[in-house]
Amino acid sequence: MSNEEKKRDIGKQIREEAFSIPNLLSYFRLLLIPVFIVLYVHEEFTAALITLAVSGLSDILDGRIARRYNMVTDLGKVLDPVADKLTQCAMMLCVAMRYPEMWWLLGLHVVKEIIMLVMGWYVLKKTDTVNSAIWVGKLCTGVIYAVMMLHVIMPYLPQAVSIGCTVVCAGLIVLSLIVYTARYVKILGGTK
Repeated sequence: MSNEEKKRDIGKQIREEAFSIPNLLSYFRLLLIPVFIVLYVHEEFTAALITLAVSGLSDILDGRIARRYNMVTDLGKVLDPVADKLTQCAMMLCVAMRYPEMWWLLGLHVVKEIIMLVMGWYVLKKTDTVNSAIWVGKLCTGVIYAVMMLHVIMPYLPQAVSIGCTVVCAGLIVLSLIVYTARYVKILGGTK
């Protein structure tokens, strides 16, 4: 097969992956981010919460469809967590307007994601594979969604409750970073 034929095959594969149902759901989640921000800023808290719920449900749905119907793609392995992380950052950013401790959580989250991005890129470069999310990442995502949704629906949550929730999220973010780092080190150890 010539280089030109390989390029056409890769281009066709990318087009097919780009328009798979799970990836379309991830695009939809990306489009919901500015909707959520506008609703939150305008103190339309119920509508903002519904937007987050729809985003969370579409996240669950895209994963189930991808696995059940064998639609797991490398693009989806990247697109899904990007949609998750951007949604999480948007939630934390909005909630930080009312709860200053969220700035610390947002900073920790961003640092963790940058570290994981660098490690993931290095593993991809060394192994030529894109790795899927594991249980700790899913748990962390679920808890962050729940905590942020609590802050959205209860915009005057007592400070002590907010701080407690923030500490739980921070602990899961750190745990996630530790577990993913160990996973990447193990993967790279097997490539020697």
